[in-house]
Amino acid sequence: MTSENTRPAEMERITTPELARKFIDAQIQALRAQIGDKKVLLAMSGGVDSSVVAALLIKAVGKQLVAVHVNHGLLRKGESEQVIKVFRDQMKANLIYVDAVDRFLDKLAGVADPEQKRKIIGAEFIRVFEEEARKLDGISFLAQGTIYPDILESGPVKSHHNVGGLPEDLQFSLVEPVKLLFKDEVRVVGKELGLPDSMVYRQPFPGPGLGVRCTGAITRDRLEALRESDAILREEFARNGLEGKVWQYFTIVPDYKSTGVKDGKRCWDWPVIIRAVNTRDAMTATIEEIPYPLLHHITERILAEVPGVNRVLYDLSPKPVATIEWE
Repeated sequence: MTSENTRPAEMERITTPELARKFIDAQIQALRAQIGDKKVLLAMSGGVDSSVVAALLIKAVGKQLVAVHVNHGLLRKGESEQVIKVFRDQMKANLIYVDAVDRFLDKLAGVADPEQKRKIIGAEFIRVFEEEARKLDGISFLAQGTIYPDILESGPVKSHHNVGGLPEDLQFSLVEPVKLLFKDEVRVVGKELGLPDSMVYRQPFPGPGLGVRCTGAITRDRLEALRESDAILREEFARNGLEGKVWQYFTIVPDYKSTGVKDGKRCWDWPVIIRAVNTRDAMTATIEEIPYPLLHHITERILAEVPGVNRVLYDLSPKPVATIEWE
């Protein structure tokens, strides 16, 4: 006997647009049967899993979906704007945007311990989501972007960015339309649903976002330097054909400074560290060898365009011994 959280042995891998359309049609019917005329709530992180779930629900039940996107100030450049553009403007979703940047950054002020930062970000996200949920009437279902590896590894609730552990007055029936899919299948479905490639093929991104790449106690100016340098790195990788060839690439701005020279004067600024790795399962990782001319160009842009930075470094450490993220 198989449970509802077990992928059937005969289930065909979704590898083509035709198979994706078949899955989408089946899910639309299943979602309509499950939800009926009730409302369903979804926390949208901007990641591929929650975005695909949102697109499926929009096709199935339209305005009965209430999607909540919380901007905690730790997303990459342009990500919140993309969520609004794709789902509110293009797909006409019932999207609630919550600007909680000051709230999160005030809570994180002076907190240097990585685990404590993660707990603050996770707990505050739950609180903001609870507050928004309590403003709504008639919600019967909670949608989540659970995928099959989540069930295999840790059960049906993704604690790092989906919403679990809600209080008794906010207990809803779960809607998990992609819970039997692997990540590559979710991407095929997302592509067929018309989501942009930048969302479908979004790199793995930690739940606490840039909070674990702005190492030590987060400051707004250093966080902005991180966001801008990361945007330059991603832009140059896309221009130079590395976007789909490198598994994960990002910048880190650590909480220390060094002496430099700008405009003939000594300066005391941060370094930007570039990290680019390839992996199959994230258990081990190798370093991507970026061509030196491209590294020099990225370095020149970061030093010229990002305030408060006077060095660019390249992290050559594989996993193990290093982890992929710095915190």
